[in-house]
Amino acid sequence: MSFTICPKCAYERRATDRHVHAGVCPACGIAYQKYLDRQAALASPPPEEVQVYEVVEPPLVTLRARLLELPAEIDAITVGGRALAWCAFALWACWFTVHGVDWEVIGASFLHNINLPFHEFGHVLFIPFGRFMTILGGSLFQVLMPLLLMGAFIVKQRDTFGASAMLWWSGQNLVDLSPYIRDAQTRGLPLVGGAGEESHDWGNLLTMLGWLDHAIGLSRLCFIAGVLVMTAALAWGALLLRMQYRKLHAAVPA
Repeated sequence: MSFTICPKCAYERRATDRHVHAGVCPACGIAYQKYLDRQAALASPPPEEVQVYEVVEPPLVTLRARLLELPAEIDAITVGGRALAWCAFALWACWFTVHGVDWEVIGASFLHNINLPFHEFGHVLFIPFGRFMTILGGSLFQVLMPLLLMGAFIVKQRDTFGASAMLWWSGQNLVDLSPYIRDAQTRGLPLVGGAGEESHDWGNLLTMLGWLDHAIGLSRLCFIAGVLVMTAALAWGALLLRMQYRKLHAAVPA
């Protein structure tokens, strides 16, 4: 672009100014284009700073997404096997629910023999926390152990259906404890290693708390809580199976 009038000092070029470069003003010496570029830069507003915001999901939304997370790969055999396992857990829960706080039914279940080692380990685990917690630790740990496994399934294994099974097991442990609580007054149930009545966990705990007269009500409450937890676990598992089935069906070409 050629200039005849300087944009800075308004000097008009003459024929006698041929010795000065065409892009430079003979009067003030500025370079026309550089001057115009500088003025344009000064006149234009500075670019707006781009604000980057991190989207933080509400805790409940994050928790829901984690609890309903599906496996990356789903196949018909796996979904079918999980559906059969869910049916077995559902029938088992119905069996316990129908019979209520019945030691003959609950104690005869092979799950009782699985729960028992965790119960005994809980006593040892809680020894540093005093006599009361040492006694309570057996019952407490057998309920908490499945919940710890549930957390491992969710966080480490990313297996939400397995986590729902662990929640069911925790509820079953509450059911497993209900006859033991009811027996606090009579102390007639057989104890591990043939221990005497003085070693009855719930007989001692309720005596220490002054709640021995409420043993039957507390056993029913524990049983109902166990049934509710098992029901919640089954509902969770059923929802996961439904979602997995839909994902599997959507992946199959028409």
